[in-house]
Amino acid sequence: MKKIGVIITCLCFSSTVFSQLKSPKQEQKFTTTNKKITVYTTAEKSNLKLTATDNLVFSASKQPLETETSIFVEPSKKFQNFIGIGGAITDASAEVFAKLSKEKQTEFLNAYYDKQKGIGYSLLRTTIQSSDFSSESYSYIKEGDKDLKTFSIDHDRQFRIPLIKQAIQTAGGKLTTYVAPWSPNAFMKSNNDVLRGGTLLPEYYQTWANFYTKFIKAYEKEGIPIWGTSTQNEPMAVQTWESCIYTAEAERDFIKNYLGPTLKKENLGNKKIIIWDHNRDLMNQRANVIYSDPEAAKYIWGMGFHWYETWSGGLPMFHNVRKVHEAYPDKGLLFTEGCVERFDDTKYQFWPNAERYGTAMINDFNNGTNGWTDWNILLDQKGGPNHVGNFCFAPIHADTATGELIYTPSYYYIGHFSKFIRLNAVRISSAVSRSSLLSTSFLNADGTIATIVMNQTDNEISYNLIIASQKTQVKIPAHAIQTLVY
Repeated sequence: MKKIGVIITCLCFSSTVFSQLKSPKQEQKFTTTNKKITVYTTAEKSNLKLTATDNLVFSASKQPLETETSIFVEPSKKFQNFIGIGGAITDASAEVFAKLSKEKQTEFLNAYYDKQKGIGYSLLRTTIQSSDFSSESYSYIKEGDKDLKTFSIDHDRQFRIPLIKQAIQTAGGKLTTYVAPWSPNAFMKSNNDVLRGGTLLPEYYQTWANFYTKFIKAYEKEGIPIWGTSTQNEPMAVQTWESCIYTAEAERDFIKNYLGPTLKKENLGNKKIIIWDHNRDLMNQRANVIYSDPEAAKYIWGMGFHWYETWSGGLPMFHNVRKVHEAYPDKGLLFTEGCVERFDDTKYQFWPNAERYGTAMINDFNNGTNGWTDWNILLDQKGGPNHVGNFCFAPIHADTATGELIYTPSYYYIGHFSKFIRLNAVRISSAVSRSSLLSTSFLNADGTIATIVMNQTDNEISYNLIIASQKTQVKIPAHAIQTLVY
C-alpha cells in the first residue's frame, strides 16, 4: 500500500503536483488501438470477489443516446497525483495479529500487502503513543518528564513494530508510513488527563514538538521510514479516549512556531505535516485559517480528513473536499481514517458497509484526494481490543477462538482501487451519464488505465465505456463494483 522514494521526491515542494498536471516532456497519447479490457467484479449474492469476469475490446462509437448509460473517460485531462491506499496498524491490529498462527499471519500479510496475492496496500498510518484501539493508555515517557529523558518506544517493540516491519517486507520493502498523536501526556494538558479532550498547555509546546522528533527518529532507527505526521488526530473532538483540542488558530501557531521549526532544526524538514486529520464538516474553515498564514503554510504538505461527519445525522460532505482542493490546489489531500462504527458480528457480510467505502473513495478521489487510508487493518471477533469499548469493524477480522480470518465485503471493495491504481498514477477525467452508477479513473505510469465503476441499485445495468470515438459495452450486476483495466 513500488517506487516510494521517487514519489516522495516529486511531492516535496512542487507547486503544481496537486493541480492539473502537465509534464514538460512530450507524453505519449493514450490510444485504444489493440487495447484489451479486463473486467474484475465483486457483487452481492454471488461468488464474485475481485474476480476476472470479462475480456472485452473497443469498437467504433457513435453518438450515445439519452436512453443509454455511459461512462466517458478522457485520458488527456489529468488531475492529482496518487500516493497510495492503505490502512492503520494500531496496537489493536498488532495484538490480534500476534495471536494468529504463522500460517494465518502469512495469509493476512499477503492479503493486504502483496500486489499479486492480495490488494497491494501502499500506505500505512500508525499512532504516536496510545489510542482508543490499544488495550490500555500508555506513554513513551515517565509522567512529568518535560525534558523527555526517559523517552523509549519499547512498548511498541512487542507487537506493533514487528507487524509494521513484516508489512513493509511483504509490500516489497517500502510503504509510505505516516503517524499521528492522539494526546500529549497528562501533565502537558489543561485537564491533566490524556482522555476527554483538554488542550496543550503553552509552556509545553516545545516539549511536545520535541516529542514528534523523538518518535520519528526512534522509528527510523528501527528501519521504518516516516513520510510525515499529522498535528493531532481529531483536534475538535472531546472523546472518552485519548484526545486533545486545537482550534484552527492554535494548530496554526503550534505548527508555525514549534512543530515546523523543530522538525527543520532536527534535520527532519522533509517530513510532511498534515493538518486537521478530522471530519469533512469543518475542513474548509481549518484550511482557510491555516493556509492564509504563509509562515505556517510553508511547513504544511496538506490536509487529512475523516468520514465521521455523519454522526450528526446528515450525509457525507464530499463537496467540502472539492472546495478545499479548488481553493488550495497546491496543497495535498489525504483521507486519513474511516471505519464502520458500532461493531455487530451479525453484520460481517453486510453489503452497505462495503458500499460506504466505494462511495467515499470514488467521491474523495474525484474531488482531488491524493491518497486514502482505512482505519484498523485487523480487529478481533468483538471489534477490538479497545480500552474504552469503542468497538468497530475492520475489513478483516480474526476470530481468536478459532484462529480463522473473516474477510468482509469492504476488503474487496477497497481492493478494487488499491490493487489496480498504482503508485505514480494520475487521476484522469471520468464522468457518468446517469446517477445509477459512480465512477473514477486513473492513468498508471505503465500506460494502463483503471476505471472503477460502482452500482448501488437493485438492478443489473448495461453501460458504455466511451473514449473518444471508441467504446465497449459492459454489464455490472446489482450491488456490485467493477474495475476495468485497459
